[in-house]
Amino acid sequence: MIRLIECRLKAVVLALALLVATMPAIAATTVTTKVEPPPADAPAAAPVAAADPAYAAYEDGRYVTAMTLAKQAAAAGQGSAATLVGRLFADGLGVPRDATAAAQWYGKGAELGDANGQFELGLLLAKGNGIAKDTDKAAALFEAAATAGNLPAKYNLGLLYASGNGRPLDPRKAFALIQEVAKSGDPQAQYDLGQFYRNGFSGVWDDTKAAEWIGKAAVAGLPDAQVEFAVMLFKGRGVAQDSARAAWFFTAAAERGNPAAQDRLAVLYAQGIVYTADPVTAAKWYLLARGAGENDPNLDKLLARLTPEQLAAAEADAAAWRERVNPTP
Repeated sequence: MIRLIECRLKAVVLALALLVATMPAIAATTVTTKVEPPPADAPAAAPVAAADPAYAAYEDGRYVTAMTLAKQAAAAGQGSAATLVGRLFADGLGVPRDATAAAQWYGKGAELGDANGQFELGLLLAKGNGIAKDTDKAAALFEAAATAGNLPAKYNLGLLYASGNGRPLDPRKAFALIQEVAKSGDPQAQYDLGQFYRNGFSGVWDDTKAAEWIGKAAVAGLPDAQVEFAVMLFKGRGVAQDSARAAWFFTAAAERGNPAAQDRLAVLYAQGIVYTADPVTAAKWYLLARGAGENDPNLDKLLARLTPEQLAAAEADAAAWRERVNPTP
């Protein structure tokens, strides 16, 4: 799965710019916020070969040994070994975390033709982490890694074409790259592709395709996709209307801590939609959502109508949920 460095990129759609994903109400009101496109983080380095002793040590958690062996292999011209040294410095495994050293070693891996090294260095250049920020150089490295088949590089290159940042704005190229990564099974790319279809980013509007791809990401467990797909199911937009299934996805995303889903789930319990009306459970979910910045005047009124005993029960339930999700050390 493609992970993100600074904040989860929710969608790469609308107005020829990268935008944060929708956090819709049941009425499907879309809220978007422009952000600088964050590059996607790399997955942990994969072994080049099962017999590679440096990677074997890395996988076993013997990081000091991995560092020693990888440096020796890098000195002999093995690009993937230099990238592994960069990973160890980047993550602070066996050595203090050092972004500058990571950039230097990723650079050596990139020079030796390692696609993972090219991708990793591109990420640091895109952020200006451990090295001077240079989006153009980052794009060139992503392109080199993408040509070698690196899927995270293709995803990030797609984001740059979608934003016109480091590469000329080209919705069609962005669409093609994100589509390729989506077809590989990555939920974030699937969600983004669905948003492309939903908003006609590359000139194609297709609610059915949007629901198909956002639904794939939702089934894979991406909370933002679960919220979006639930709205589609409630409205029957691009997919057969199914309130019960929509409620399931709102519940799944709420349990994963998505504030928009928690707010929508509170509405379901407050109004007795799909679930039996339960003001205490509704208040629990709204307290969690409100604590994360969601505000709903109607649910505020619900809180005001609760008895002291009901409010205390809702607060206790919310506290228990927080403790379950993030236990006190």
